[in-house]
Amino acid sequence: MTTQELAWLRETLGLSDGETPFPWQQELLKRFADGEIEQALDIPTGLGKTSVMAVWLVARALGADLPRRLAYVVDRRAVVDQATDVAVRLRKYVCSTPEFKRALSLEARQLPISTLRGQHADNREWLEDPATPAVIVGTVDMIGSRLLFEGYGTSRKMRPYQAGLLGADTLLVLDEAHLVPPFEKLLRQIASRSDSFGPRGEALRSLVPRFRLLTLSATARPNGGSSFGLTRADLEHSVVRRRLDAEKRLSLKPLSKDEQLTDALAKQAWTHAAQDKAARVIVFCNNPKDAEKAEQSLKKLAKGDKKQGIPATEVATELFVGGRRIYERENAAEWLQKHGFLAPNPAETHKQRHPTQGQLFEHDSRADNKAGAECPTFVFATSAGEVGVDLDADHMVCDLVAWERMVQRLGRVNRRGGRIANIVVVHEQKPEDALRKEPSTRTAKESKEIEHYEQWSKKLKAIERLPRNNGLFDASTGAIRSLKDRAKRDSGLKATLEAATTPPPRQPELSRALIDAWSMTSLEEHTGRPGIQPWLRGWIDNDPPQTIVIWRKHLPVRTNGEPGAKKEIKDFFEAAPPHLSEQLETETGDVAQWLFDRAKSLNTPKGDPAIKPDDTAAIALSSSGEVGCAFRLEDLVLPGDPKRKKEKKDEVSRTLAGATLVVDARVAGLRNGRLETTATEPLRTADDGKDWIATENHDPVIRFRVRKTDDTAVDPAPESRWQQCFRFAAKLSDDGEGQEWLSVDKWRHDSPNEDSRSVGAQKQLLKKHQQWAEKRIRKIAEKLGLPQDYTEMLAIAARIHDEGKEAKRWQRAFSAPPEGGIYAKTPGPINFALLGGYRHEFGSFLAAERNGQLSGLSGDLRDLALHLIAAHHGFARPVIRTDSCDDLPPSALEKQATDIALRFARLQKRWGPWGLAWWESLLRAADQQASRSNEQNDPTAVKENCDD
Repeated sequence: MTTQELAWLRETLGLSDGETPFPWQQELLKRFADGEIEQALDIPTGLGKTSVMAVWLVARALGADLPRRLAYVVDRRAVVDQATDVAVRLRKYVCSTPEFKRALSLEARQLPISTLRGQHADNREWLEDPATPAVIVGTVDMIGSRLLFEGYGTSRKMRPYQAGLLGADTLLVLDEAHLVPPFEKLLRQIASRSDSFGPRGEALRSLVPRFRLLTLSATARPNGGSSFGLTRADLEHSVVRRRLDAEKRLSLKPLSKDEQLTDALAKQAWTHAAQDKAARVIVFCNNPKDAEKAEQSLKKLAKGDKKQGIPATEVATELFVGGRRIYERENAAEWLQKHGFLAPNPAETHKQRHPTQGQLFEHDSRADNKAGAECPTFVFATSAGEVGVDLDADHMVCDLVAWERMVQRLGRVNRRGGRIANIVVVHEQKPEDALRKEPSTRTAKESKEIEHYEQWSKKLKAIERLPRNNGLFDASTGAIRSLKDRAKRDSGLKATLEAATTPPPRQPELSRALIDAWSMTSLEEHTGRPGIQPWLRGWIDNDPPQTIVIWRKHLPVRTNGEPGAKKEIKDFFEAAPPHLSEQLETETGDVAQWLFDRAKSLNTPKGDPAIKPDDTAAIALSSSGEVGCAFRLEDLVLPGDPKRKKEKKDEVSRTLAGATLVVDARVAGLRNGRLETTATEPLRTADDGKDWIATENHDPVIRFRVRKTDDTAVDPAPESRWQQCFRFAAKLSDDGEGQEWLSVDKWRHDSPNEDSRSVGAQKQLLKKHQQWAEKRIRKIAEKLGLPQDYTEMLAIAARIHDEGKEAKRWQRAFSAPPEGGIYAKTPGPINFALLGGYRHEFGSFLAAERNGQLSGLSGDLRDLALHLIAAHHGFARPVIRTDSCDDLPPSALEKQATDIALRFARLQKRWGPWGLAWWESLLRAADQQASRSNEQNDPTAVKENCDD
């Protein structure tokens, strides 16, 4: 490894002077630099698996033949993802290092990152340029749905764009892969079956960059592929050795007779506070309700007992569970950081001379926080704290769970060594009396106890195979690693660990026919297109459905409380879409019950007078954005009759399963980011007109705003950088004419829907826009290294892709100036009624057939160019509307639309679902780049500030 390579790796890892990367990180960089990607990375917890991001980025800067995009996927349970912090740190390093930035060919822009939280949440930066490196951090559902052309929370028109950029030229890194075996299997099939899912033949496959997969796991399940782990040099590395040997003394504690689990957990956690007033203790529970009860039990202990002379003790606690709105998760991250529960970034640790031993040791800056601590601190966590976050406590108390989850939990205590961690696992008592009886003499209750015991005892046996020392189990990372290695040679041990591990759920097979069906995104209905969830997570027994809840100040509801028509509602939420940061995801049953409870409370005389019984209180949207149901407040009050009550509950639960529920902010019911029936306090919403999430450049994270206006209202001034993109008639006259409106404005060049991209502060002639699009597609093709004939095909398609905007209908509908020429971009507003459903890309397709500019292309390239033109706004997969097109008689238009559908099928067979979508994404990106440049009045590039 050269000095430059080592320096870049060290700097991107955030190491300080004198520190060197771990040997496995250096070896991985060598392999990446050679274009080699192992199937799995098997690195123990606490040894920096997220550094794969930095290694990939350095390899890209060195010119390695690696995918340009890295998608880092964490399980949906993650509440505070450390991967986001790594991505942000890499972005800052790239901006501050011109040589490194040039090596990545980023030119005047930043490293694009789109993440789960903060100012980069769901910002779609990764879509802007297919030819530059980008980092995407997302959940299994977020990334998986986009890969399979479903895109939860994404409009149908955007789905092929996102699928194309994820399914090609992307390295997907699946963290803690052992927790989601169905998703891992799905990804392996996509990555390995290029003959089934990719372009036909090696020549075509060489043109579309590959989709690659790397799984990360400290508890890997067998997958039959190659894996890469710690090297011999790692085991001799002082820091690695220190972390592997970090002392974790585990004891088992059976519940006392009639003792509640939550009380026992609190009692065991409290013993640590009695021994160390600055102790940081994490308490893991299997479900949120137990975590809440355990927290309350501990707080009760902290109050002391005056009668027994036990004084009160100050404590700090945090409930770290799922089902919390992402907006509030930032507060949880700050609390964890403040109280020293987050393992430090590499830049926060450094080498110091030990004052007595005179040797180098790794100093943990969290110890400085602990030195100033005034009271014991406790985190009560569920699976939300097991993955995706580098929690690091001094001690741990937990209930008994499956082996793979227990390993995750053990990795959240004493991660860096230097102290002794005490761990207590509380478990149920062995049913001795029932076991002594003959099976035929046991009662039904005793038989059930035995069956339950046989299940949890399997988990206990795995822990009991850890080495013992003075009656305690060695739960260090090194001991767990050795146990896993021994299981490869010891069939009995292997069977014990497998019995203690959650069996992978059953899942359906992936087929080409299924992917083809999912990729037909312009079809709203398709009988052969099932829901994708079983392919992401498998069929899980007793797995409750989930619902996403968001709160909004403005809903597409008339002033009389009536909801708008379904198309109006759909268009409204396409213009003002649910944003990742405002979402709360939890079990559907809990959402339904909460909704009924809030309705009951608000329908009483003491209820909120601001929301009336006949007002629309919530609107349910399907995962595809279709309107499921609008709920009046009075409709949510349960009837007294038990049968009708159950029917009502079942009906609402069916509607909410897998849906997004948009709730009127007046319903309230949110406290600390979690559903709370009794919460009546006003809450922040993404559309309340105030700053939502702070950003360093002061641009809004929420790229839309909603205003109440009337017919006399003036549209936003150009200098405000807001442009109107949709209006909903909130009040109608007796004649059905709009009198008051909800105006949805978009920010700058952001386009929540495809039509709004043609509206902006800067008008632009059609010829100029197409020239700019051609220039950008040539640059993209050059950076991708495409052959000359494909570059010319793309250039011609870009040059004529918007010819359909010449139609007088389009010019009038988009309020184009009457003089000066034909416009591609106008200040608006859009008169959708005048547009009449006309699709300008269909008109462009017809023009391309007529004008002869494609005549010099081969048949295959001409076919591809025609499809890219027809599909550059997400239609023609396979259908496109012919409404209000005056170029040909209706029968001839229908024949052309049929030809478009057949061409899609032909090209899909030739290029594969992701390959064809990737080609589409190139033209769509060039078109959007040209539009953004026009908005910034910059014909050469999109200039970005590196100060973010």
